[in-house]
Amino acid sequence: MFTITVVILSILSLTTPSSSSDQPPRSPTDVCIIGTGIAGSSVAHFLRQYSSSISQIRMFERHPIVGGRMATVTIGGETFEAGASILHPKNYHALNFTHSLNLKVKGPSASDSSFSLGIWDGQKFLFKTIDSKSKSSVVQYFVSLANSLRMFVRYGVSLLKMTNFVEVTVDNFLKYYESKESRPIFNTVEDMLKWADLYNLTTQTLEEKLVALNYSPLLIQELITVITRINYGQSVRISGLAGAVSLAGSGGNLWAVEGGNWQMAAGLVNRSDVTLHLEEEIESVTNLDGFYELNSTKGNSYTCQVTVVATPLDELNIQFTPKFSIPERKLQHTHATFVRGLLNPVYFGLDSVLEIPELVGTIESDELPFTCISILKEHNENDMTYKIFSRQSLTDSLLDQIFSIRSETIRINWGAYPHYHAPEKFAPFMLDDGHLYYVNAFENAASTMETGAVAAENIARLILLRLSSQQPLRMYGVKSSTLDSSLQHREL
Repeated sequence: MFTITVVILSILSLTTPSSSSDQPPRSPTDVCIIGTGIAGSSVAHFLRQYSSSISQIRMFERHPIVGGRMATVTIGGETFEAGASILHPKNYHALNFTHSLNLKVKGPSASDSSFSLGIWDGQKFLFKTIDSKSKSSVVQYFVSLANSLRMFVRYGVSLLKMTNFVEVTVDNFLKYYESKESRPIFNTVEDMLKWADLYNLTTQTLEEKLVALNYSPLLIQELITVITRINYGQSVRISGLAGAVSLAGSGGNLWAVEGGNWQMAAGLVNRSDVTLHLEEEIESVTNLDGFYELNSTKGNSYTCQVTVVATPLDELNIQFTPKFSIPERKLQHTHATFVRGLLNPVYFGLDSVLEIPELVGTIESDELPFTCISILKEHNENDMTYKIFSRQSLTDSLLDQIFSIRSETIRINWGAYPHYHAPEKFAPFMLDDGHLYYVNAFENAASTMETGAVAAENIARLILLRLSSQQPLRMYGVKSSTLDSSLQHREL
């Protein structure tokens, strides 16, 4: 998930289960995976983990490095996350990858609890938390307490409802970590969501869901809108599940991989014994009755029995033969602008740069040029590194109004996540009657690093099951479930 809100909420202090083991394919199989982000690298990892009968895995990446939408940027000689930035403490696949690859977890810093927040409407700050530069933990505790009280006074008991809403959604998502013996294999996104009691959230907007729960209109218009704009670049009219995931991504104890989250993908690729084709874009995939022929922009041709598309098809020009139809989906573009310099207090109607909150969030308005501005690092009182998210590219003239000093600027345009709308329509996991699979079909539910890994794990099991000529049962809801509801979630 793209986000820079590490601490917004920290201020508020059935079917028949699958068999006991996935059946391996009957003969060695070649697999081709298009995309090396968290989804593609996870598919490779789980195929190797669950089967010894995959002879070769080829992975294709059009860029010079692996990682997909997990990437870093270097500005002023220092490296920062440029894409998917943070992970939830209950993202167990990512945690397992990080530990097994001997990567280092970077948790919230000691100063995160005092990270100041302001909600900007284009003319004034509607709400600001109290800021304190004190290093004293006692002072920080009382500042945090005061901010919690100020938020409660402004938004009321709806704050507690928001926490409960997020916890219920996270608990349902945790079902995807149950043991394989109790967790079915899913051949559609809808079945996967219904089994975890998450599907209904995709049929209504976040706003509709929160209004039905009697949330304060002010909370929805301000704080929750700030969160959805930061995490998904969209308003509270996004679908409910994406909205709930966005709220979960604004809580406390969030983490990242020291040195860049892309290292998870790189580590999984390296460990999965794959043949990696960097800077090689696949331009066509043809089903030749029993195997697939992949042709690349380099003029190379490859054949494999299984092909996995692990990148969004929405803005790619891969030609598939025979053709298939999937629901039309647009990607929401987030423009990430990194600036080394100093904000201009006059732009915000303030007298001093010290009065500007460290995180400036915004309400929903077409007149606002950015969705948020955050301090990534304070080098000294007149030199800082900032990260700005916006829906359109920010011009130099606009940046010169926002900043009084601007020594270095880097712009990145991300096709970051789907443009969410309810009710969501999902592409199939299986794009034909053979072995052409689409991991990113799950992104219409929610787009995060962890949801990519969860979908990839299911795809890997689905591939192995179908290669063994066993068809997964379709699943239409918990009424037909035989799963023991007393099963506890297994933490990896």
